[in-house]
Amino acid sequence: MPRSENQKLKILYLKDILYKYSDEYHPLSATQICNMLKDLGVEAERKSIYNDIEMLAQYGFDIMKINGREGGFFMGSREFELPELKLLIDAVMSSKFISKRESDKLVKKITSFAGEYDANDLKRQLLSINRIKGQNESILYTVDEINSAIRTNRKLRFKYCEWGTDIKLKPKKNGEDYEVSPMTLIWDDEYYYMVAYDSAAGIIKHYRVDKMKDASVLEERRDKPDVRPDMSVYSGKMFGMFGGRSAKICLECPEEMVGILIDRFGQDVRITSGRKGTVNVHTEAVLGKPFYGWIASVGPRIKLLSPSEAVEGMKGFLKEAASAY
Repeated sequence: MPRSENQKLKILYLKDILYKYSDEYHPLSATQICNMLKDLGVEAERKSIYNDIEMLAQYGFDIMKINGREGGFFMGSREFELPELKLLIDAVMSSKFISKRESDKLVKKITSFAGEYDANDLKRQLLSINRIKGQNESILYTVDEINSAIRTNRKLRFKYCEWGTDIKLKPKKNGEDYEVSPMTLIWDDEYYYMVAYDSAAGIIKHYRVDKMKDASVLEERRDKPDVRPDMSVYSGKMFGMFGGRSAKICLECPEEMVGILIDRFGQDVRITSGRKGTVNVHTEAVLGKPFYGWIASVGPRIKLLSPSEAVEGMKGFLKEAASAY
């Protein structure tokens, strides 16, 4: 590239240098910046560096200055702070539905938002934990197709898979295509689910995104259920995204355990006085084995009181589970 063109790019190179190589513990002097620009084929004088930094600051970059012999300039803030990047990386690394290869690619992109020194800190803190990871390498493509179908109000076609004894995902229904009207994406119990309306069956269904393959948007417009539920409330009622009948329930628990129910059902619950030392928590849930299994998992101190249908279902679930032993 001719020298004159390099000069035109000087302010962009300067922004990159400050973004990547400076922070409050590693300020760069004008002389250091001039030397770094020279390595990139750009000749610069210290005075021009001060002018360019002023222009970048006027544009909106948070460039700070430390006075003194060991001082210099540094990028004061970035799009993401270090704790935010650590949070994003941990979420990606611990996500079951993202394959290891996709996780590594995403982590590399997230790390690029940090300066060089913070990036090295992030890399050192990444633990090599043997987490369960998905096998479906097309997960991000599938998510993109789902969002595209929702955005353009179109139906979605895909193949839905299940695990085989060879520990590989294989299409269900002999590879028959599924065609549904996507409604939203929901994160539940460390998995990503697509909530969709199946107009042929006339019901809302859920599909684990990591088990979907060959997704494509159709030209046919989406069908809509007669009643569209509030998804923020709807997802809180579900257990493992299994379908079932929604019912108003009442649970009894000691006062010190009410937090467990609020964590599970959210703050939109009604709490009334119960027997001595207990409270009754009134909420709504989708009845079924995942719900009964969750009640059993939290122990006998949380008791299902009503409705009678749910109580009988709980008894049947416990008897069936005990019969296996």
